Amino acid sequence: MRAAELFEQGRSSTEIARTFGVSDESVRRWKRVWEEGGADALRRHPATGRPPTLDDAQAGRAGCGCCSSSGC
Repeated sequence: MRAAELFEQGRSSTEIARTFGVSDESVRRWKRVWEEGGADALRRHPATGRPPTLDDAQAGRAGCGCCSSSGC
């Protein structure tokens, strides 16, 4: 985990934010998670919430509804 390595090196939030192209606020949130749970806590977790009700083919046919009847 690259961010964890940079935290361990004592790099600033601003420097880490520039490295990853994110806001300082995001880096501060990552650091808080890292301090509480280590590098493993920074790994991606499966999405939570209700599973989708449409499969990929159905979602593609549905379109966004904002465009003409030909879809997006």
